[in-house]
Amino acid sequence: MRGRERKDISVFVYDGVRLMDVAAPLEVFGTAAGLGGAYALTVRSADGGPVITSTGTRLGADAPVAGTGRIHTLVVPGSDELPHRPPPAGLLDAVTGLAGRSARIASVCTGAFALAAAGLLDGRRATTHWRHAAVLARRFPAVDVDPDAIFVRDGRMYTSAGVTAGIDLALALVEEDEGADLAREVARDLVVFLRRPGGQSQFSVAARTPSPQHDVLRGLLREVAADPAADHSLSALARRGGLSARHLTRLFGEQVGSTPAAYVESVRLEAAQALLEAGETVTGAARRSGLGSDESLRRVFLRQLGVTPSTYRARFRTTARAS
Repeated sequence: MRGRERKDISVFVYDGVRLMDVAAPLEVFGTAAGLGGAYALTVRSADGGPVITSTGTRLGADAPVAGTGRIHTLVVPGSDELPHRPPPAGLLDAVTGLAGRSARIASVCTGAFALAAAGLLDGRRATTHWRHAAVLARRFPAVDVDPDAIFVRDGRMYTSAGVTAGIDLALALVEEDEGADLAREVARDLVVFLRRPGGQSQFSVAARTPSPQHDVLRGLLREVAADPAADHSLSALARRGGLSARHLTRLFGEQVGSTPAAYVESVRLEAAQALLEAGETVTGAARRSGLGSDESLRRVFLRQLGVTPSTYRARFRTTARAS
């Protein structure tokens, strides 16, 4: 790094900030610096004092907002409160002030709400945690919200999805600054994807499915999750639930938001992903997940994730997204 000017990566923290949102980009940039990347890390709070994170952990800061010079990259982590109420004036003032001194600005998870409230995302594409994407779009109609993206770049603004997507975004920024080789070394060191396949729709089907009010339907969903490869045809589900196929289809639509077949396919896709990640062959993943043949698995992967099973299994070698 001798002779190279170090890029200041400033992470802004405040009371209630999610600890993982802070730690994830710091780990990536810190690891990159240890491997030869030209980075200097600074944790900033409004007054330079410590903050209390969402976990109750006391987190120290390196510097206050006042007196800050030029920043290469400002990272604004999220909090549980930002989707539910406007940012406090002090937080908004700090973000606005730091953004004005920054060459590029990135948010992690619900940190996008702070950027949007500051007007920094007006007329731009952005993303946030899938659970809060609709709220972001509704509250800030000038922002073009992509609910499925892991991260989005629009000009000098970068936004990322929930929590661990801060790792994906930070790796992409390292690749942009220092090249794919260093980004790949960082990903290897952290034992993560250099570029995670798919979008937020890959995340746990159970986690993103509202809990049904109907007891029988809840039981059927548990059965599907417990054994995705079993017979979960509409007729089999209806028989086990003691319901007519028509009634069960209506319950799925009202309380799950999909058809029985679509839900079962999503669970099986999730199972196939886990099997491939564990080293299973494409044929084995197709059979054990309940998706059947290699060709069936391929069709589902392409339709739902936009990648083939073999590509998913091999993982990606770059954070760059196809045009």
